[in-house]
Amino acid sequence: MEDVSEHEDCSTQTLKYCVERPVFNHESLEESLHVKEKKSQPLIQKLAHYFRCSAKKAKSHLYSFLPILKWLPRYPVKEYMLGDIISGLSTGVMQLPQGLAYALLAAVPPVFGLYSSFYPVFLYTFFGTSRHISIGTFAVISLMIGGVAVRMAPDEMFNIMETNSTNDTDLKKYAARDDMRVKVAAAVTLLTGLIQLCLGILRFGFVAIYLTEPLVRGFTTAAAVHVFTSQLKYLLGIKTKRYSGPLSVIYSIIAVLSDITETNIAALIVGAICIVLLLCAKEINDRFKTKLPVPIPMEIIVVIIGTGVSSGMNLSGSYGVQVVGNIPTGFRPPSVPDLSFLPAVFMDAVAIAIVGFSMTISMAKIFALKHGYTVNGSQELIALGICNSASSFFQTFVITCSMSRSLVQESTGGKTQIAGLLSSFMVLLVILVIGYLFEPLPQTVLAAIVMVNLKGMFKQFADIAYFWRTSKIELTIWLIAFLASVILGLDYGLLVAVAFAVITVVYRTQSPQYRILGQIPNTDMYCDVDKYEEVKEFPGIKIFQANSSLYFANSDLYVSALRKKTGIDPCAVLTARKKAMKRHVKRMNAVKEQKTTTVLKLRNDVQTGVQHELMNNEISSELAVNGKNVSRDSKLLDPSSKELELFMQPSTDVHSIILDLTPVNFIDSVGAKTLISIIKEYEEINVSMYMAGCSGPVVEDLNRLNFFEKANKRDLIFHSIHDAVLSCQFKASVTGRHHVEDQGLVDADRESQV
Repeated sequence: MEDVSEHEDCSTQTLKYCVERPVFNHESLEESLHVKEKKSQPLIQKLAHYFRCSAKKAKSHLYSFLPILKWLPRYPVKEYMLGDIISGLSTGVMQLPQGLAYALLAAVPPVFGLYSSFYPVFLYTFFGTSRHISIGTFAVISLMIGGVAVRMAPDEMFNIMETNSTNDTDLKKYAARDDMRVKVAAAVTLLTGLIQLCLGILRFGFVAIYLTEPLVRGFTTAAAVHVFTSQLKYLLGIKTKRYSGPLSVIYSIIAVLSDITETNIAALIVGAICIVLLLCAKEINDRFKTKLPVPIPMEIIVVIIGTGVSSGMNLSGSYGVQVVGNIPTGFRPPSVPDLSFLPAVFMDAVAIAIVGFSMTISMAKIFALKHGYTVNGSQELIALGICNSASSFFQTFVITCSMSRSLVQESTGGKTQIAGLLSSFMVLLVILVIGYLFEPLPQTVLAAIVMVNLKGMFKQFADIAYFWRTSKIELTIWLIAFLASVILGLDYGLLVAVAFAVITVVYRTQSPQYRILGQIPNTDMYCDVDKYEEVKEFPGIKIFQANSSLYFANSDLYVSALRKKTGIDPCAVLTARKKAMKRHVKRMNAVKEQKTTTVLKLRNDVQTGVQHELMNNEISSELAVNGKNVSRDSKLLDPSSKELELFMQPSTDVHSIILDLTPVNFIDSVGAKTLISIIKEYEEINVSMYMAGCSGPVVEDLNRLNFFEKANKRDLIFHSIHDAVLSCQFKASVTGRHHVEDQGLVDADRESQV
């Protein structure tokens, strides 16, 4: 190989290379290379090696299972501690009100939101691999938990009629309903954690790839609609039934509108003021985030102000405003979740487990890429599984990564999960010491916090315009995920969205783009002839490319596109030849009949006694004419005649077709049979087929599928398109010389016969 560097101008430099080598097909390339020998171990030895225990291996597994053992001993206190403390306090003041608010979404009393904001966050510090995400309650997951709890413990089961008046009997019914829903939430949390733990142990961290970004964004936007509608009754201070399942959004809106006349004005005013304050604070935090040392903690501020106003003005007793109610001090004793609910909530737990992991790993990867470290998807599954399953014994509900809190934790200087640990200690302080102070907190304040936190999700409606410009298929995935989740509910909507996303993958591979390639002059590069003016095709050679693998779903389309793009249909050519041959045979039969009729006529004239002299003249003239006819007939019947030879020639100037298989990742048995059929059909019309750019796995697929049963098929595969083109040109030139020589011999033979 010779490298040449030339300067065209002082400011530009063009690099050129010149390579002189033989033209390689697959067989000749394999012969010139030496395959490395791989020693295969027996299965027993592999298992023994895998389960072999050594100090180094045990230490590696321990560090993998408990990442804190790896980073905590090397924790730079002077550099990281201050940032982690500030970040932990900032995240903690968000964790507290959001834990109380998202408990309403989960259909459990607010104190269980505090439990869910402590236990899992504390455990994630030891098992998580991300340094910046904030684990805890999240609106989407809380809403999915609430849907299951409402379905398993509906109001009708406890004879509860939603009215704005309550008595002691109704309070007992509410308490029984809430206890039942807490048990359901704990059972779902246990099963979700076990599913995540099993997936992590089996190294199934890749399952999140099936939740594409358009799908997740459409799904979370739909969840925001569900959350918003579910909080309307708290904002307006009215009591309506909570719905779950298909059309729950429509039923909730109808229920709120039908009782809109019973709106509690005091609750609405308090909620509206909180919404205005929260929106203003968010806008200030966004605009001046570079100048503010920490974001304004408006959520905890409105909670404190709302609690103080409610307690001072007795909003619950004087104006009928719904408040948080009893918040017991301390923790509940651990108990085993009710296992009888597990079969009924299994599918819900699978959906929640996958969605929760998808939220966590997506945010974790964003921060890991930004700050230059790696996260382990399988270990994240294990961490979430341990957090959920272990915490379920303390009556928590499922947790995941919160996007808003994670952004605050990272932007306020958080470096490690010490920040998350400190935020959990703040929640612990509230649970153990000052939790009872928040009992007069109006529920409308929590509804305002939830609604304002949906602002970022509602901004995702802008994705519609973005995907309209970039990808119609991804736009369709977004719309299907959104509409299905809004109409059918989050569980069925997610199932429909994932199924549709998989169908789009099949559609893309089943309907790839097909193109004819040509050469960029004086190079070995080939591009689409319809796209670039400089690209030219070689005479007699067609280069066909499809940008997908060849398998059962697109093999028929591949053949159809090949015929359409090259303009050569072997079936049509063979059919035309057969019709032409039939016409030729009919013409020969007509000539024979005419000759026979003429001879019979002459014989009859002789027998009737026509004058011999005249008869001789006529016969001689007829014989002369018939001699010419017989000569012409013999030429037509001669296999070497030009007319018959025309039927044996291809009806096109193309003598070679090259299939560019560079984009092909795999070929199944149907695809291999399709290639064999293509080669056979085009050989019948004297068009040679070649394949170029086959990767190693594709060649192995062909070998395994007995594509190379005939030895000469290995000669059809070339390492590159340019190798195949040069080989086609060489063979065409050799075939052309042989054809000229054969034609000269045929002409000489005809002259000798004449």
